[in-house]
Amino acid sequence: MREEKSVDEGKAIAEIHERLRERFPDAGDEAIASAIEHARASFESAKVRDFVPVLIEKEAKARLKGKR
Repeated sequence: MREEKSVDEGKAIAEIHERLRERFPDAGDEAIASAIEHARASFESAKVRDFVPVLIEKEAKARLKGKR
């Protein structure tokens, strides 16, 4: 069952990348990927994974806006 969560989370991360690419077209794929990975690392040890993609997107968005 843990694998299903990983697949869903991986899909969510890909969708986040696409949304951030649309929202920040000047940022570039490397900057977006870096912001997502930094945010993802901060939630690596979260036991409850249901909201992790939402939190990753919020953190990455703030980073791309220059607020973090």
